[in-house]
Amino acid sequence: MLAELDRAIASTQAHLLSLRNEKGHWEGELSSSALSTATAIVALKLVDAAKHADFIEKGAAWLRQHQNADGGWGDTTISKSNLSTTLLCWSALHLVGTSSPTAEHWIIARTRTLDPKDIAKAVIARYGKDKTFSVPILMLCSLCGTLGEKPWRHVIALPFELAALPRTWFGAIGLPVVSYALPALIAIGHIRFQKAPPAWWNPLRWLRALAWKRVRPMLKTLQPSSGGYLEATPLTSFVTMALAGAGDLDHPCLPLAVEFLRRSMRGDGSWPIDTNLATWGTTLAVRALEGSADTPVRRAVTDWLLAQQYRDIHPFTNAAPGGWAWTDLPGGVPDADDTSSALIALKSLLSDAPQRSQSSAEDTQNETLRTSASSAVETNVIPAVRWLLDLQNRDGGIPTFCRGWGALPFDRSTPEITAHALLAWLTWKAELPADLQNRIEEATHRALAYLAKNQASDGSWLPLWFGNEHTPDEMNPVYGTAQVLNHLGGSSRLSTLAHALLQNGLKYLQTAQKPDGSFGGDPASPASLEETAVALHALSLSGSPPSALRSPLDWLLQATRHGTHFPSAPIGLYFARLWYHERLYPVIWTLQALQSARQGLS
Repeated sequence: MLAELDRAIASTQAHLLSLRNEKGHWEGELSSSALSTATAIVALKLVDAAKHADFIEKGAAWLRQHQNADGGWGDTTISKSNLSTTLLCWSALHLVGTSSPTAEHWIIARTRTLDPKDIAKAVIARYGKDKTFSVPILMLCSLCGTLGEKPWRHVIALPFELAALPRTWFGAIGLPVVSYALPALIAIGHIRFQKAPPAWWNPLRWLRALAWKRVRPMLKTLQPSSGGYLEATPLTSFVTMALAGAGDLDHPCLPLAVEFLRRSMRGDGSWPIDTNLATWGTTLAVRALEGSADTPVRRAVTDWLLAQQYRDIHPFTNAAPGGWAWTDLPGGVPDADDTSSALIALKSLLSDAPQRSQSSAEDTQNETLRTSASSAVETNVIPAVRWLLDLQNRDGGIPTFCRGWGALPFDRSTPEITAHALLAWLTWKAELPADLQNRIEEATHRALAYLAKNQASDGSWLPLWFGNEHTPDEMNPVYGTAQVLNHLGGSSRLSTLAHALLQNGLKYLQTAQKPDGSFGGDPASPASLEETAVALHALSLSGSPPSALRSPLDWLLQATRHGTHFPSAPIGLYFARLWYHERLYPVIWTLQALQSARQGLS
């Protein structure tokens, strides 16, 4: 058994290392997205149908080829059909002159009719008070002509004038969109105002007319040099089509936005939801490979990762310097999960250099790494730890982007990110100045209190940025619980402080395990490599007996063909309920699980 396991570990390590790019880090590959493809071809057609005809035709052909058998579309080619993506694809094809009776039948089965009121009601019901995605969907349908003769009355007005207020006020005024969707608030709010303005006697009519002159330039200010807002095709497309639909074709942000969309199309005519998750993927890969990467690899990755840390206030969310984003591209925004992962990865990278090696060249590189380690604490680690501590909400939890913007789901504190931050700052605590150590002590107790309050009665925690479309509520308690346990179990100090929480979480995982040893998003959903791997890693870190590790380990070995086959599942969430899968996830998490199980069986 152990020899077989060792071979699988070596094979998985080799495969993960082979996925690095020519610069030495990991870029990964996001799944192609029907939703992104639909939004991109609509944006390009409204800007200049003739100029972008090739892109539009290839995108439309891809949509037709990847329509599900039931007539709808899912977010990825292996996803279930859902209302949002089906409406967007149906509308995009309608705009380019392609009818889809099967899509219409699918929509009618969910909304009762194709009446605009029923469609709007169903879309709004799916997202509730969060307008981040419901309003863009209805705007696209209006622009494509699938929302009736008077479509704009079904599109909720967005208060784009609020963008003119100081950014520090945003948490208090309760924006109807999440923090990262500010460009959409501005552009979509403007076209809705233009197409269906308030009555002449309503003060909002005059306020918004005046505010547009001040807010309009912000779309260019917020735009990164790549042209893509958040490096995301949907957000960039929504801004582009809103401006084009409003006749604002001379807006200075449009040339770069259009170029980003053209550059982002894949050879098969599809678009991904984002360009890449390079920083996230690289930091996770480094942690999975801890101690097994050679010096040149560690040197290249260390230099690259240190260069990704933000040194200035970010114009998008007003974030202070010190954090990391999910990508190395200019459209990224610093966030807690990536900052935590970067800190933990840096500890591994900067602590692995041996005192002596077999060659003078490696000795030189190792000495460089040791020098980097001593200077990194002051230059990189302290600002990052302060950044994470400053992000902690009043409830003790850690949000993704901005402190205090908790009115909408994707801006709230979340358990797995809170546990991740706990591990990150405790990883470096002993090397930090006394004032930061004291802050960490106080923040740790508050964060653990948050985790205790937000642990469900069955012992589970619900994650924010991962879900499962096969569970009744599309949540993923297995992933959320496993990752909280993995983060808390990654530090002996945390394991001691959070012992009761860990035991309750472990009980939940045991009840969620399937008879064959595997895990899905919950006890009833299909198994995946990703969910089984993170759960096995959690069982191993918890000190579960070898008998508890063997069945999930056997399943993982069989499912990966002993470390040679890594099909990915769409459990990642991007924006509101937009599913994706990533090539690196099953490889990285399988490697972690196999290695921790190996230790547990020894």
